[in-house]
Amino acid sequence: MKALVSKRALIAIGTLVAVGILVFVFFSLREVTPVKEAEEIEKPTDAVTHKIIGKSVEGRNIDAYIYGDGKTRLLFVGGIHGGYEWNSVLLAYKFMDYLKENPEIIPKNISVAIIPSANPDGMARVIPKEGRFSFDDVPAIELPNGTGRFNANNVDLNRNFDCKWKPKGTWKNKIVSAGTSAFSEPEAQAIRDFAQTYSPDSVIFWHSQANAVYASECEDGILPKTLDIMNAYSRASGYTAIKKFDSYEVAGDAEGWLASINIPAITVELSTHETVEWDRNLAGIKALFRYYGL
Repeated sequence: MKALVSKRALIAIGTLVAVGILVFVFFSLREVTPVKEAEEIEKPTDAVTHKIIGKSVEGRNIDAYIYGDGKTRLLFVGGIHGGYEWNSVLLAYKFMDYLKENPEIIPKNISVAIIPSANPDGMARVIPKEGRFSFDDVPAIELPNGTGRFNANNVDLNRNFDCKWKPKGTWKNKIVSAGTSAFSEPEAQAIRDFAQTYSPDSVIFWHSQANAVYASECEDGILPKTLDIMNAYSRASGYTAIKKFDSYEVAGDAEGWLASINIPAITVELSTHETVEWDRNLAGIKALFRYYGL
């Protein structure tokens, strides 16, 4: 009987020792690799939301990509003049790739929306590849001046917005179609509808090739914040800041329409039709992040 009790005692002692070792190991591991509390786990910052915001005349998608979820919203638009300014679309793609690799660059209070190709039918007149393309897809041949600038209805989309609109617009020394009415074109409608739902705090349009940053206005003059962001982008990028485009009359432009609904907008003109000038524009983008960031 005593031997049986002793055997049970030894088993109990052994069990307690084993449990003690397991407890020691468990807490030791917790000290080496502490577990975050649920509320401390950070939400991923590299998420992107893709929206199809409209269709072109020929049925191509007009896409928008949204990065971050901050309440201050910036919108960047490339390619409103299609294949004539294809480098503005490549610049938008470059920016998208940069945000994918460096999501932390966006301040927490800011979200960024990008419409990389606002005139996909115009792009198709110059770039044979559908959708996203690279420098290698750009034809080496010289095309007639203005090829791809207009949409499939032969309308200059940056004359189709509701700011001093008229049926005939001007481009350099040429008369161009501005559509049958303001917002007659589906591409302009897509930008309008997205701007009204997304409610951006500022909009930046990329064009080429005037080598400048322009402010915007419609009937009531330039918004104060428009001058702020124009100067911020200009100082950082090295593009000349110009308050008013006066080389020829422009009516029905997207930037002017945005000014009319109290949204600051600027036009960034690259210096050539063939380069994206990434470093200059990244500096300008970062300047806007500093201006709006907390």
